Amino acid sequence: MSTCETTSPLVQSVGLPKSPEGAPVFPEPWAAEAFAMTVHLHERGLFSWSEWAEALSTEVHRAGRAEDGSDYFDCWIAALSGLLAAKGLADEETILALQHSWQRAAEATPHGRPIELANDPLLASQQA
Repeated sequence: MSTCETTSPLVQSVGLPKSPEGAPVFPEPWAAEAFAMTVHLHERGLFSWSEWAEALSTEVHRAGRAEDGSDYFDCWIAALSGLLAAKGLADEETILALQHSWQRAAEATPHGRPIELANDPLLASQQA
């Protein structure tokens, strides 16, 4: 697992997995990137702390979510996507298309290699 050091109030998110020392920990690199992106967007003033907390809380408490918190970063992504769409910063269709593109890129990337969006076979065929 990787850790991230930051002074952002987002570190205090209820449910955010933490190391014994209290630093946020991430189960996968993409979760750390989602966290960093959220911190960056918040610090740029695109949404307030209370807006973020409400969006994340809504997702964490949505029916069907894992009681053990194992889907916490799935909730995080859903909250961030929903907040960006609600604020008109990105539309849900674009976000979904990017998610699918990253998934295809991941599936097309050989084990041990970095996943890059350029590995999406559909993007590669469109650029050819």
